[in-house]
Amino acid sequence: MALRLLVAREHSCLELTRKLSARGLTPDAIAGALDRLISEGALDESRLAAHYVAERADKGFGPQRIRAELRDKGLADSLIDRHLQPMNDTWPEVLARAHERRFGQRSPSDRADYAKRARFLEQRGFTPDSIRRFLRYPD
Repeated sequence: MALRLLVAREHSCLELTRKLSARGLTPDAIAGALDRLISEGALDESRLAAHYVAERADKGFGPQRIRAELRDKGLADSLIDRHLQPMNDTWPEVLARAHERRFGQRSPSDRADYAKRARFLEQRGFTPDSIRRFLRYPD
């Protein structure tokens, strides 16, 4: 059953535990299944993190949002950092693409427009600092 779930998409140990518990499996059976899947290489949280970071960044999400989503999946901060860190130079490009998809190439026209854009980008998971640097609204 667990292998069938992994065929559809990568899962974390926490996600599989929740899904298998909901299907009525005992904690011992779940632990055994997870150990077997890990030893066979079918369950790999590092592979999940790498795939998830790349996919979400490609869809225009920033590091803060991706970090929160991976934490919700039960991944350790050290593992998350290992996959977010290599993208540090790429985040400004991801932010620019997300902004352009939503607002085009025009600069903010006034403070209200600036605030609207900043809120959108912050909800996408970009830091306030990176948003300010990108939008460069004159004070």
